[in-house]
Parts: sequence; C-alpha cells; structure tokens
Amino acid sequence: MREMDVVGVRVEMPSNQPIVLLREVTGERYLPIWIGAVEATAIAFAQQGVTPPRPLTHDLMRDVLAATGQRLDEVRIVTVQDNIFFAQLVFDGGVEVGARPSDSIALALRTGTRIVCAEAVLDEAGLAVPAEQEDEVERFREFLDHVSPDDFEAP
Repeated sequence: MREMDVVGVRVEMPSNQPIVLLREVTGERYLPIWIGAVEATAIAFAQQGVTPPRPLTHDLMRDVLAATGQRLDEVRIVTVQDNIFFAQLVFDGGVEVGARPSDSIALALRTGTRIVCAEAVLDEAGLAVPAEQEDEVERFREFLDHVSPDDFEAP
C-alpha cells in the first residue's frame, strides 16, 4: 500500500466530469478517479475548510464516529475493475467496510485519516509524472484555473 495525498478536484473537459486527483506521498504517480458532482463538492468543501450550514452526509458520518467513540484508522483504495474503483474504510479494532473511494476520501479529509492505495491499482491506473515535469504541470494547472474563453479571441 502506498500513502496518497489529495491534490484536489478538477473537472475533466469536454465531458464536465469531476475527477479527484491523488498523488503518491513518496513517488511520482498520480491517480485520477472519476467521481460524482456531489462527492466532488464534499471533497472540495473539506479541502477548503468550508462548513456548510447543515451537515453533509460525510460530516454526519464523522459526527457519528465521534459520538460512538469509534475511529477511522485508514482509507484504502483496494482495487479497480472495468475503470470502477473500490475502497475500504478500516476502523479501530480492524473492522473493514466496503465503500466508494469518493465517499471514503471525503470522510478521510474530515477525520484526518490517511489514505493508501494498493500498488496494483497504481500500476494499472496511475499516471507517472517525473519530478522535473511537475513544476511545468503545476504552472499549466494554474493557467487553466485562470484562463477564460475571452483570452483566446482574435484581436
């Protein structure tokens, strides 16, 4: 298992499909996972520290865990089959529950739980970006975040 960081949520064009992008903590591979819009919002809210006026489902789960004295020890992305990813929530005491990666990531961000990914999943679906290309990739992402269609109009 390789520990992963959540880079963020992006929208893949032209399909407008949200993607959560994970990155190896001690490596150069990225793992893009296509997710739903609701889950993308939940992940983005957690990353930005946004507290909604009423708890979202992931906030509720975090609160139920705290109220019952349970702890989420680890989120594992364990397999990918036909481009569908599967995860497990690992609780204290070793109890494991199957879950979607998007929900698992949203909960992990709210609870400060580490996220790990099976090596086989990274081998199959991971994208290697060598360190020397990472600065260029980040500059490109920043450009995309700030560009508008008006920037491409002919003078």
